[in-house]
Amino acid sequence: MNRSPQATQSTSGPRKLICVGDPQTLPADVEIENVIVVDTSVAVVDQLNEPTVDGVWIARDQLPQMSELRGISQSGIMLRDMPEGVALLDADIRVLWANRRLLQWAGRSEGSVAGEGSVAGMNFYEVLSNPEIMGPDFCPFHTALATGEESNSTLHAQGNRYFQVHAAPIAQTGPIAQMGPVAQTGQSRQLIVTVSDITEEILQQQKLAAIHQAGRELADLRPTEIFMMEVDERIDLLKENIRHYLSDLLNFQVIEIRLLEHATGNLVPLLSVGIDQDAADRQLFAHPQGNGITGYVAASGMSYVCQDVENDPLFIPGANTSKSSITAPLILHDQVLGTLNVESPEPAAFTDSDLQFLEIFARDVAFALNTLELLVAQKANTAQQSCDAIHSAVAMPVDEILNDAVNVMEGYIGHSSEVVDRLRRILHNARDIKQTIQQIGQKMTPLEAVPAGVQAPQHASLRGKRILVVDADGQVREDAHELLERYGCIVETAHEGDEAVLMVRSSGGAGSYDVIISDIRLPDYSGYQLMLRLGKIMERVPMVLMTGFGYDPGHSIVKARQNGLHPKCVLFKPFRLDQLIDVIKTMLELNKKDPLRSKSEEGSSADSP
Repeated sequence: MNRSPQATQSTSGPRKLICVGDPQTLPADVEIENVIVVDTSVAVVDQLNEPTVDGVWIARDQLPQMSELRGISQSGIMLRDMPEGVALLDADIRVLWANRRLLQWAGRSEGSVAGEGSVAGMNFYEVLSNPEIMGPDFCPFHTALATGEESNSTLHAQGNRYFQVHAAPIAQTGPIAQMGPVAQTGQSRQLIVTVSDITEEILQQQKLAAIHQAGRELADLRPTEIFMMEVDERIDLLKENIRHYLSDLLNFQVIEIRLLEHATGNLVPLLSVGIDQDAADRQLFAHPQGNGITGYVAASGMSYVCQDVENDPLFIPGANTSKSSITAPLILHDQVLGTLNVESPEPAAFTDSDLQFLEIFARDVAFALNTLELLVAQKANTAQQSCDAIHSAVAMPVDEILNDAVNVMEGYIGHSSEVVDRLRRILHNARDIKQTIQQIGQKMTPLEAVPAGVQAPQHASLRGKRILVVDADGQVREDAHELLERYGCIVETAHEGDEAVLMVRSSGGAGSYDVIISDIRLPDYSGYQLMLRLGKIMERVPMVLMTGFGYDPGHSIVKARQNGLHPKCVLFKPFRLDQLIDVIKTMLELNKKDPLRSKSEEGSSADSP
C-alpha cells in the first residue's frame, strides 16, 4: 500500500483522498465517505485540481500505473495553461476535463471542472452555449469516434465569436486503455478536442467578401437604369455608393477621391466627405513633391500610410482634426486613374488590414469608374451612329437637291425674282437640314464619354470648314461625307464641272467654300478647266486635284501648277485619310496667309478656256 499525501492546506471542510483501485485496500482509519474512487489515471489529474484533496492512494496492483500517472499529471499541467482550449470528451460528447482557456471562453471560473458550476458531465456544445455548427463536418465528434480519424469544424457562438474545433480519438492501447470503460467493439471511447478562437480571421474574411460584393455593386446598373439616367445622374449614384460603403462598411468618415487628368496632371476632386472646403478646393497635381500625400501616391502609384500627421513631411491637412491617414491609388490596367484618401482623428488609427481593405476597394472604385465611362461612351457612340446613319442617308439626296436647285435658279435669273428667291430658300433650308443632323450627333457625344487617358479627336482646325467635292463617282462623294464630316467639316458635292461652278456662284463666290476638291477628269471637262472657270469668280481658287497614279490626260496637273495650284495640293487615288487631311490643312494654312476674295461676276460666264 502507498499513500502520497499532498501538503497540508488550511482549507475549510473535510479533507479528501483519491483512491486508485479497490477502496478495501485503504487503511482502516480512513473514513470511506471522504474517499474519491477513480479507475483511470486521467481521472486522478481531474480530481487533483480540487483544493480539498490531501493526496492519492494507489492500490498495490495499480502501482505499474505510477509512472504513467506522473506523465499524465505533467501533461495535464501543460494542457491547463495552453492558450488554446483543450477538453477530454467521453463517447457521449460529455466533458471529462477542460483546461483554463476553455473554461474562460465558457464563462466559468478556474477550478470549476469538478466543483460548483462544473462543466464536467456537460455536453460539449452546452459548455459553449449551443453554438451554430458551420461545417465542413457537421458532426465532428461522432465522425471521429466512428471512424477513428481526426475531424474539424467551425462553431459560431454567442457574441459573434467563432471557434475552430479539432477532434482526435484517443488510441485505446496500453494500461490506460484497460483502466477506462473501453468498449468491446474496438472503437475509441474518448476524444481529445482542441478549440481555437478564429473570430478575427472569420470577421476579416466576411469583411473582404462584403468589400468584393460592394465593389461589384458600385456601378451595377440595370439596362433600364442605363438608358433612363443621364451622365451626371450616374456619376452621382456612383459617388453615393462609394460614400455609403466607405462609411458604413469600412467605417471611414473622412473621405476624398480625386481623378487624374493625364493631359495636365491635375487631380480633380470627385468626392469629399468630412474634408474642409478649402482643402477640397485645393489644386493638386500628380507630383511627388509639393502636392501632399495625394500627389505622391498619384505620381508613384503606391499606397501611403501616415501614422502621425504632425511628423509626416508629405501630409497636407484635409480635415483640421486629422491625426493619421491612408491614401491608395485608383489603378486600372497598371494606369493610375486617381487617388482614394481616408483620414482619422486618432493617431496611428489604421492597421495593415485597413490598408488591405482600402486597396481592394480602390481597385473596385477604379473598375467602377471605367465601367461608367464605357457605359457613357457606349450610349454616346450609339447615338452618334444613329445620327451618322441618318446623315449618311440624307447627305447625298440633299446634294442632289442643291445641284438641281442651282441649275434651275441659273435658268430663272433675269426672268422671275420670286422664283429665284424661293430657290435660294430651298438651298438654305437643305443645307440647314444637313448641318442640324450633324450638330445633333456632336452634341450627343459628351466629353464624359471619352475614357481616361484617351485624347479627344484632333484636327480641330477642320471644324466648320466648308468643302466642295466634285467627282462623277458616287462612292467618292459618299466617302467625302463620311470621312470629313466626322471632323466637323461641312461637305457638299457635285457631279460635274458646271454644277460646281453654279454651286460656288450661288453660295457667294469666294466666301462659299474653304477647299474645293475635284477629280482631274469630269464628265463635262477637266479639273484644270474647272479651276480656270472658278478663277473668274474668285481671286485665288482653293483647289485640290485628285488623280489616279500615272493618269493625267492633257497634263492637267502640270498646267494647273503653272496657274497657281499649290505643289502639295494633289491627291493620288486611292488616297488615305491622313493624306486627305494633310492636303486640306495645307490649303487652310494658305487661306490664312492669303484670304479668299471674290471677283466681279460681270462677264464671268463659264466659257471653255
